[in-house]
Amino acid sequence: MLNTLSGRFLILTTVFVMLAEVLIFVPSVARFREDYLLLRLERAQIASLALLADDMISMELEEELLETAGVFNVVLRRDEVRQLMLSSEIPAPVAATYDLRDPGPWVLIRDAMATLFSSDEAVIRVIGTPVQEAGELIEVTMEEGPLRRAMLDYGLNILLLSAVISVVTALLLFLSVRAFLMKPIKGVVRHIQTYAKAPEDARTIITPKAGIIELREAEQALQSMQQELTHALRQRERLAQLGEGVAKVSHDLRNILTTAQLFSDRMEGSEDPTVRRLAPKLIGSINRAVNLCETTLAFGRASEPPPRLSRINLADLVGDVIEAERLATGEDEVSFSEDVPATMMLRADSEQLHRVLMNLVRNARQAIVASGKGGEICVSAEEDDGSWWIHIRDTGPGLPPKARDFLFRPFQGGTRKGGAGLGLAIAAELVRGHGGRLELRQSDERGTSFAICLPKAEVLDVERPSV
Repeated sequence: MLNTLSGRFLILTTVFVMLAEVLIFVPSVARFREDYLLLRLERAQIASLALLADDMISMELEEELLETAGVFNVVLRRDEVRQLMLSSEIPAPVAATYDLRDPGPWVLIRDAMATLFSSDEAVIRVIGTPVQEAGELIEVTMEEGPLRRAMLDYGLNILLLSAVISVVTALLLFLSVRAFLMKPIKGVVRHIQTYAKAPEDARTIITPKAGIIELREAEQALQSMQQELTHALRQRERLAQLGEGVAKVSHDLRNILTTAQLFSDRMEGSEDPTVRRLAPKLIGSINRAVNLCETTLAFGRASEPPPRLSRINLADLVGDVIEAERLATGEDEVSFSEDVPATMMLRADSEQLHRVLMNLVRNARQAIVASGKGGEICVSAEEDDGSWWIHIRDTGPGLPPKARDFLFRPFQGGTRKGGAGLGLAIAAELVRGHGGRLELRQSDERGTSFAICLPKAEVLDVERPSV
């Protein structure tokens, strides 16, 4: 608790509020003392009025008047004549004299502190101005003990009230700081931790949302740093694996152009009525090849471009991939099936997901063809509360042991003879860019099964309330 910023803020707030209350306490006690003495002067003046009304009063009545006023003697100066109005025996010499006719604030504070540290048996003289202009001066002698005890009682009440106010104020400030400052800061820290776990995931880069100017500036600086770091990591990886990058482009470009070549072979010199149906497929494949060629120029500077996420119909995308592979199969004994809900919409980059599915389906088809035994490839999909799942299953011979040991590692995880092992590495990287994962679920003599998991959440679950 004491090592946290909020805990130390709570302690400092309590200390400073108490200091402020002490600064209020001293003038308050001084004002209380002044009011107390003025009240005694007023009571003494009222008591002296009885003597002015009747010069002959008994000793018992005089003592009662003095006791009621709380003084020993009352001196009143009227018409420049000083008169001892009421008197009694003074138990001790006068220890101090206080003039309340025109005291300054510092004089009142000094005298109040002197009273707090005096003894209960001290006798003091107090001089003041009579009320209602009943004279020029009134002077009384009195015990200082009752005044001191009254000041202590008042001071203790003030201190107790100050302590309560300090605790309440500190608690409110503590809760406010936690809600409006500490919680957003912790949200930024969680963003940093999340980014550190997956710096290649574009969704982990913070989006500035804070309402506090200073905190928003910190978020903007963090966003810039994350973007630069992600770019630097990608650039470093690409510069270190430039040869791998060229091989990736060649691999995907070869697959795309192979499809285009198959379409063009069917169209060349043929009056088949299906030409018009195949023409859009050919155009789409060629466009993909052109797009990949354009991105080749920037490949050495960065990794795969961030996915351009949009809502796509998965059934249409799977149908396109399967139709292309079915045409490429020719007379091979490979059958295709799909079990994708016609209305399933997911959020992904259409081109990148097409490349992923094309790689997986094509690898499965080539493995079945190489076995010479025929087989089936099935693409299915489902969803749960947090993810979309795409399954690619085949009844082929399974992956070689080396491929399973170095799965998703370029140049080491090849699934067929002569392969570079790039297809699965590319697919896994593209899926990670979506914040998802590509998993091998099964690979044995009964076949191979891959699963693609794409998260539904637009951003990672990081708690960051707006302030």
